[in-house]
Amino acid sequence: MSATAPTRTVTVAGIRAAIAPVLERLRAEAGRRDAEREHAFAEVRDLAEAGVLLLRVPVEDGGAGGSVRDLAELVIDIASADSNVAQAIRSGFLTVESLVTGSPRGGDRERVLARVLARDHFAGTANEVGGKPGNVSTRLHDDGDGLRVTGSKSYSTGGLHAQWFSGTALDDEGRIVGFTVPTDREGVTLLDDFDAVGQRLSASGTTLLDGVRVDPDELGAPNAPKHHPHVSLAHLVLAATLAGIAEAARDDAVRVAREVARPIKHSSAERSIDDPYTRLTTGRIATAAFTARAQVVAAAERLDAHWARVADGAADERGAIDAVVAVASAYVGAGEQALAAAEALFDVGGGTLVQRQHHLDRHWRNARTVANHNPRGWKTAAIGGWLLADEAPPANGLF
Repeated sequence: MSATAPTRTVTVAGIRAAIAPVLERLRAEAGRRDAEREHAFAEVRDLAEAGVLLLRVPVEDGGAGGSVRDLAELVIDIASADSNVAQAIRSGFLTVESLVTGSPRGGDRERVLARVLARDHFAGTANEVGGKPGNVSTRLHDDGDGLRVTGSKSYSTGGLHAQWFSGTALDDEGRIVGFTVPTDREGVTLLDDFDAVGQRLSASGTTLLDGVRVDPDELGAPNAPKHHPHVSLAHLVLAATLAGIAEAARDDAVRVAREVARPIKHSSAERSIDDPYTRLTTGRIATAAFTARAQVVAAAERLDAHWARVADGAADERGAIDAVVAVASAYVGAGEQALAAAEALFDVGGGTLVQRQHHLDRHWRNARTVANHNPRGWKTAAIGGWLLADEAPPANGLF
């Protein structure tokens, strides 16, 4: 066990029990916070203290040693309470996954592990506004006294909650290098300027870097290659977030049918919950939520199977791509189910449900925003290309 590991035992069940009251608080206030643009700072901190990021950390390193399926179901449950929070801590799950799947190594791994065990949060992005997609204008320069990074990074998901920020920059040799710096270091400015129609509280604003000092041990490998399925968990977390949104729509459908909606005047029912069309619509929403969760869990199990083969020395490229395709299918499918559930929610009742006080529009807005991270058409066509022509999806970080 690492010398920095905590002495108390961490388990999947223990983490789930510890975060349960936090999720209830999130669920109770999610609609109001969305309307008032109030970030869940206390709850996100409480999730960290409850060990939410330790779920996939290996047992020998002081974590719970949970499976990818355990993580997927955890994210779905967080997202059903507040999808913004599930996405805001996504970078932390990806940081932990790098520990589980073999990168970073040596001293780098010890540093990352120590931060995770300290219950820190993480943010990071390579995205920049302007120029061709994938272009990097942020610069890492040696000014004679050390390395400094200057630039602007967009969509810094979770940045307002994070203690660490990771990004990319061009060094003096023209190579793209990775870096990770503390968010409280001089020259780092985190902006709350994310103005999308949904997921407004995922803390996905801009990070400004103005001559920020970067120590040598805070640099990553230049132009590090991507291999399937090392970045697929990022998309599985998004799919799980979509499944959680579908479940939140289901829960709200039940609530408003019981507490708010009235039967239309020519209905045979005296109560909304007895109206056959209200029951039909609620059943369809529930089916969409069930389907979304099932798709995400199935994809998670494919990733678990792949990593088990890696551990046994029996992994092959085809199995890795099959796992990638499963995650892509879950992302597309969960997105379609979440959008359908969120739209159908308004058919549970009449005009009363469109009043802003009920905050029901946020489910569709949130689902639409998450589903726009990667074009579903490209993912769906890539699935077909693999099945029909053995064309592997590109290993460019989008699968």
